[in-house]
Amino acid sequence: MSEPKGAPAEWQGGTIWLTGLPSAGKTTIAVGLAEQLRAGGHRVQVLDGDEARAALCADLGFSKADRDVNVRRIGYVAGLLAGHGVTVLVPVIAPYALSRAAVRDLHTAGGVPFVEVHVATPVEICADRDVKSLYARQAAGELSGLTGADDPYEVPVDPDLRVHTQHQTVEESVRQVRVLLTNRGLS
Repeated sequence: MSEPKGAPAEWQGGTIWLTGLPSAGKTTIAVGLAEQLRAGGHRVQVLDGDEARAALCADLGFSKADRDVNVRRIGYVAGLLAGHGVTVLVPVIAPYALSRAAVRDLHTAGGVPFVEVHVATPVEICADRDVKSLYARQAAGELSGLTGADDPYEVPVDPDLRVHTQHQTVEESVRQVRVLLTNRGLS
């Protein structure tokens, strides 16, 4: 994956994969970080899981196999953008370790930086936040297969960073990710 024409020689793209339960704060962190990076002159794209599913994966359901395909498709697009000097922020649940590893391997094979951030908000806090009313719908029997409630979420064993949003502000969470990116030469 090569650098785009006209990009500064020091321009470095990369994928920052934010994984965690629904309502953990993945998208909130990604949007806040995107604003900071853009203000610093970076080319940034947020590939939100819900938006990407609607645009790239509307043909898929929520079986384990379909979730795997969804994650791999989003990972492929992220890798393409990152390989062209874009900082790609990917707030996606990505519940299965093998799917996340496949995306990391794809980036590694292409020489594209990949950072995994586990937004490690406990399910109880996520259910209290319930941004999209998913937990309430699941509790009422209107929804099944909710990751972390009645469908598995395989917690990353060794992410590059673990963010505990229940103990800090959004700004502190964004700062924590930004420090990691700076240390990796990505911001």
